[in-house]
Amino acid sequence: MKKIALLLVGVVFAFSAVSQEEGSHLGEGKKLPSVELKTMDGKTVNMAELGFKGPVVISFWATWCSPCKRELNTINDLYTDWQAETGVNLVAVTIDDTKTMSQVPVYVDGKGWEYLVVYDPNGDFKRAMGVNNVPHTFLINSDGVIVYSHNNYAPGDEDKLYEEILKLVKK
Repeated sequence: MKKIALLLVGVVFAFSAVSQEEGSHLGEGKKLPSVELKTMDGKTVNMAELGFKGPVVISFWATWCSPCKRELNTINDLYTDWQAETGVNLVAVTIDDTKTMSQVPVYVDGKGWEYLVVYDPNGDFKRAMGVNNVPHTFLINSDGVIVYSHNNYAPGDEDKLYEEILKLVKK
């Protein structure tokens, strides 16, 4: 009986690992959903109509998420060069709720991020994009179509993202 239970646990674990890997590519080929979010200065932005000419990186993050902050801080060090070479823009979508939302501008200003930062406190955009956990990063082409998606962060992931941006602008 223990062997059967152990086998079932192994099978469930294997399927969940496979579905998580497949989940890292959810949304590719789809257009950005039309969801209105607020910027740090209170303006309303429709995420399907950002108005950027080049590629857009959308990164879901939170102030309580260490890997999120590592990813966005690492990209921040490279961002000026990336913009000059590719015209890319980054939109950081915070999923902080009303309890931690006040920490967002303090953190962003303290780090000197030049990104457009928008609030998704109710998770409307997060749900529409199929984001289950953060960090989750998407690359959007100039037609508003998701062409790359990556979940989580490890050092070097920013290089893979940059390669994807380069592929997009060389087309």
